[in-house]
Amino acid sequence: MGRGKVELKRIENKINRQVTFAKRRNGLLKKAYELSILCDAELALIIFSSKGKLYEFCSSSSMAKTLERYHKSSYGLIESQQSPDDERSSYLECLKLKSRVEVLQQSQRHLLGEDLGKFGVRELDQLECVLDASLNRIRSKQTQHMFEQLSGLQRKEKDLMDINRALRKKLEGGSDQPVPYRPQPAARPQVFFEPLAANDSTLIRYNSQVGQNNAEGSSQNVNAILPAWMH
Repeated sequence: MGRGKVELKRIENKINRQVTFAKRRNGLLKKAYELSILCDAELALIIFSSKGKLYEFCSSSSMAKTLERYHKSSYGLIESQQSPDDERSSYLECLKLKSRVEVLQQSQRHLLGEDLGKFGVRELDQLECVLDASLNRIRSKQTQHMFEQLSGLQRKEKDLMDINRALRKKLEGGSDQPVPYRPQPAARPQVFFEPLAANDSTLIRYNSQVGQNNAEGSSQNVNAILPAWMH
C-alpha cells in the first residue's frame, strides 16, 4: 500500500518541522552526491536553515570556482546579447550616477565644514544661508514635537484631575450617610457564686421556718440536757 499524498504547506509544529528539515536535507545532499558520481556532473548545493545555518555541497574542489563558472554562464550570456548602443547608454548612465554621488559627497563635506579652502565670500554666504535654513527647519520640527508632547501631557493631567474629582465626590457622598450606633455589651464580672433567682417572700418564709426549727431544736436540746425537776 503506497503512501498518501503529502500536502505541501508549512509545518506548524516546530519539532516536526525540524525533523522533516533534517531528513529531507540529508536526502537532498545524498541525491546530489550520487548524481555527481553517476553522471560525472559538477554540482553546487547551498541550503540555509530557518535559523540561518549554512549547509553546502560541491562536487568540485572549490565552491568559489563553481559559482564563478555559474556567474559567467548566466550573466555573460546576457552581456553578450546586448547591442553596442545599449552598452554605451548603460556606460553613460553609470557615469552620471557616479558624478552625482561625488557631488553629494562634496556637498556633505561642505555642510560639515570641510574642504572650504577654495570658497570665496559669496560661496560662504550661500553655504551660511543653506545652514540657516536647515537650522530653522530643525528648530521648527523640534518645537512642533515639544508642543505635541506638551498637549499630550495636558490631556493626561486633565484625565487624572477628572478621575481625582470623581473619586473625591464618591468618598464625600459615602461619608454623608450616618453610621448607626451599636452599643457594645458590658463585660460581665467574673464571679464564683451566682445569687439564687428567688422572690423576697420565699426567702423570708424560708428564713422564718428555719428560725422556728432552730428555736424548737435548741429548746429540745436544752430540755434534754436539764434534769426533769428543772423543766
